[in-house]
Amino acid sequence: MNHFSKIAMAGAIASMLAGGASQAAELSLAYFMGPKHPMNAGIMTPFGEKLAELSDGRLTVKQFPGGALNGVPPKQYAILLDGVADIVFTLPGYTADVFPKTNVVGLPGVCDSALSCTEALQRARAELEKEYNAKVLALWANAPPVLITKDKPVTKLSDLEGMKVRVTSKGDVPFVEALGASAVAQPVNVINQNLANGVIDAIMIDPSAIGSFKLFEPANYVTTWFPGSGSSFALLMNKETYDGLSDEDKAAVDAASSAELALGAGKVYDGVAGKGLAVAEKNGVELLEWDPGEREKVQAAIDAAMVNLKNSKVGDSTVGDVMNKMMGK
Repeated sequence: MNHFSKIAMAGAIASMLAGGASQAAELSLAYFMGPKHPMNAGIMTPFGEKLAELSDGRLTVKQFPGGALNGVPPKQYAILLDGVADIVFTLPGYTADVFPKTNVVGLPGVCDSALSCTEALQRARAELEKEYNAKVLALWANAPPVLITKDKPVTKLSDLEGMKVRVTSKGDVPFVEALGASAVAQPVNVINQNLANGVIDAIMIDPSAIGSFKLFEPANYVTTWFPGSGSSFALLMNKETYDGLSDEDKAAVDAASSAELALGAGKVYDGVAGKGLAVAEKNGVELLEWDPGEREKVQAAIDAAMVNLKNSKVGDSTVGDVMNKMMGK
């Protein structure tokens, strides 16, 4: 099916649902990971099952995994706006300029686990939803990052000097560069190859990705703590599709996408984070801790950088104000 056919299909669904009548519809859900990725079991399948239950089977979800509707992860939000898919999974960090407030959750000091980062997003959700031209079904996060390297073990602050470090979002760049590294934002589907062939020297990422994207293959070392909090994720629904639903079916979507959906995904990520480190060690990757006194040096550099960063503008607010909202202050 070509691009315009997909748009026509999505438009037909919206038209069919318009006018307030409760009619059966199959909603397309696009994501770029494989169907065995933890987020299928953690959020995609639970949402689809709950929606079918609450709508008495009128609304069902058909998954299009593995980039079937889009093979370029940073374009996930664009295909939603274009109507190529009714629902998409995306990382707001891939289009950080569009979602600056949401990406504040990844900054150091906001949260210390996937669940606590997801809870931070829930505290600020009403504010964050304003960034999206879509129905926000869920906002959640993964666990804080580790640092994965191929050629150079990192156990001292000085080890980072001049290293090319992959980050998830442009929002991660200032504090990573405060450590002496050169930060570059890249989508997850290219980082295995980029580490293997030397395009990057290191990967800053949640440890669950070690297993999900086979990062143990190019890696030789994992430094098990790195500054930062969880990266944000979003499940979004095309606004026209949602607006075309009957009131009854809108209520079903709202109920299926309650905070419990996101919190459940956060709990899943905490579980698979530990498994990622175990997979790395099983495959011969050396797990490293910071040398005595070095973690404190890293933290001091981060603290100095955060003073200015907190005053930076994000939309109509500042990084510091959004951090405070996320942290419940």
